[in-house]
Amino acid sequence: MLKIATTLNNGIEIPLLGFGTWLLEGKTCTEAVSRAIELGYRHIDTACIYHNHLQVAEGIKNIKRNELFITTKLWLDQLDLGSVETACDEALQQLNTEYIDLLLVHWPDKTKCWKKILEKMQILKEKKKIRSIGVSNCTIHHLQDILDQGMMVSVNQVEFHPYLYQKDLLDFCSRHHILITAYSPLARGRVFKDPQMIEIGKKYYKTPGQIALRWLIEKGIAVIPKGTSKTHIQENFDVFDFSLEKADTEKIDFLCKSHGKRIIKPPFHEFNY
Repeated sequence: MLKIATTLNNGIEIPLLGFGTWLLEGKTCTEAVSRAIELGYRHIDTACIYHNHLQVAEGIKNIKRNELFITTKLWLDQLDLGSVETACDEALQQLNTEYIDLLLVHWPDKTKCWKKILEKMQILKEKKKIRSIGVSNCTIHHLQDILDQGMMVSVNQVEFHPYLYQKDLLDFCSRHHILITAYSPLARGRVFKDPQMIEIGKKYYKTPGQIALRWLIEKGIAVIPKGTSKTHIQENFDVFDFSLEKADTEKIDFLCKSHGKRIIKPPFHEFNY
């Protein structure tokens, strides 16, 4: 059976299944995170821009810190060299933790120097405020720029689902031992209405969402689906008791041929870089 965690290029172990908290706020966020922890999730993903660190902290308060993997992210206005550590310290305080397992640059900005930003994050790692360094929404070109400057990251978190199968990016990251984490892995619910995903799901007695998550995990991609109801959160967690046959994997691989486009595309994106 497929393992439920993998090891990053810095030796830190990360659960392949995490719980996403984008757009979760207030009591809803706290209760959802708490449910996820009760059901067995040990990887919680948040970000400074989500403004829910305090609610996440409340949701995880009953679990030992060393059993948990916490990811958060620096927003665009926190990438100035004088702001990186301040933002990290604020996140640590709000999350009520002594360290962050993975700190990501939320969105790339070509006007900023990768080397200086990542060096600043490396200092945070040396101070034991963070354990791993990563990026999000980066293209192959962004990652090559980082490598060309003699730097390395452990994770690239990107939109990735059956309708956006970024195979070239996945292959590049695999060659350079960079883990891809998939956000919006269920294509914001679109997989549940897809006839082919429904058909494959019936074969395995699984939901289309479970099929999508399994498809990603079998490619060595970490996933961070979001949920609020206990049923949905549990369904997303129950993806380690079956395997997809090759023919079904290939059917899902080809879904992007007719549907392949992004769902998340803010005006400041650099996806064309």
